[in-house]
Amino acid sequence: MDKHNCRRLANTKKDEKSDEEKKAEETELFTKYYTEWKGGGDKDKSYKNIPRFYYRLPAEDEVLLQKLREESRAVFLQRKSRELLDNEELQNLWFLLDKHQVPPVSGEEAMISYEAYLQVGEKAGPKCKKFFTARVYSKLLHSDPYGRISIMQFFNYVMRKVWLHQTRIGLSLYDVAGQGHLRESDLENYILELIPTLPQLDGLEKSFYSFYVCTAVRCWVSAFFSSSGKIKIQDILACSFLDDLLELRDEELSKESQESNWFSAPSALRVYGQYLNLDKDHNGMLSKEELSRYGTATLTSVFLDRVFQECLTYDGEMDYKTYLDFVLALENRKEPAALQYIFKLLDMENQGYLNVFSLNYFFRAIQEQMKLHGQEPVTFQDVKDEIFDMVKPKDPYKITLQDLVNSCQGDTVTSILIDLNGFWTYENREVLVANDNDGSNTADPDDS
Repeated sequence: MDKHNCRRLANTKKDEKSDEEKKAEETELFTKYYTEWKGGGDKDKSYKNIPRFYYRLPAEDEVLLQKLREESRAVFLQRKSRELLDNEELQNLWFLLDKHQVPPVSGEEAMISYEAYLQVGEKAGPKCKKFFTARVYSKLLHSDPYGRISIMQFFNYVMRKVWLHQTRIGLSLYDVAGQGHLRESDLENYILELIPTLPQLDGLEKSFYSFYVCTAVRCWVSAFFSSSGKIKIQDILACSFLDDLLELRDEELSKESQESNWFSAPSALRVYGQYLNLDKDHNGMLSKEELSRYGTATLTSVFLDRVFQECLTYDGEMDYKTYLDFVLALENRKEPAALQYIFKLLDMENQGYLNVFSLNYFFRAIQEQMKLHGQEPVTFQDVKDEIFDMVKPKDPYKITLQDLVNSCQGDTVTSILIDLNGFWTYENREVLVANDNDGSNTADPDDS
């Protein structure tokens, strides 16, 4: 090879090396700028300081880790409990508020101005600091011409917050996994240990405790249980059931309040007594025939068939827990959870909606009952039109559960379809209103 060719080959290799270096340099620059753009460059290394936020739950065989977790949660809950106002501190807060009231009195309400409110906050101690904010004050400020708030309303607000946190901590003690959920057994333990602290349950026989606990817990189970078999503690705190339960702490609860409270001893005894009365063969279970005498004994056989098809039964008979779900749904038909229970029974083909066929299927049983009582059956076409007019569904041919809930007529619609007495009451609503105004007694379907 001559010198000229050697020199040319050397220059070519030099050029090729230069291209490789250029590519390497481009890659290096691209990597540098891309890393900085993604936030991982030398300028920002804060990502290395992010604290650990996920901790795996100990397995069943990791006994030591489980004990450590339980002890840590217990210490945490104790610390949270100590942060709450105790009775003495609440009493001191009331005295301070009363001492700083600002005249004139509004009706019978003692009032306090914002300036005096801040003064009380400074004297009440560190535990009360979170209650004395402009935000809390503005929440309680209504129509006072002097810009004051009611001392009683503010104190009740504080009491309510303290009570909610106390209850949250109390429920958390039964949350074995520490995940913010309770199983049915956890709730049963909570209610059982709560009974001795409720004066309204003092006269309850210990032999009845298990039935009382079952009766009380079914409220939450029916309303909130998910497919995982757990209830969020947050849901329990947000619902009115807990208020009703803890209302039993009042030693002077009126008879009317006891009768309307699902958790009261009279209410629990009433439901259990009904169950025993229906159980004619005394085997502790209810057959379809026995359940057919529930209430006014006017539930249609078609609806009862669906109850025994869809609900949990044992050899074709219903136990007390299933009966409680049934009673809760029928006695609270305005509630979304109750409507969901009944809707599932009416939705025979599990389509997610009721159509004309579904409505006709259930209403035929009402027509048959009317004939047995010697009444002239109402035509389905009229009833169907009235139902769709009441509900006003999004789809004019289908009624969904949400349509029923949104219409606020779900209790009326379901009564028309499953209960002769409910249908009769709806049909004669104008006469009943007139009779009530006249002081007359309500008639029976057989009287019409």
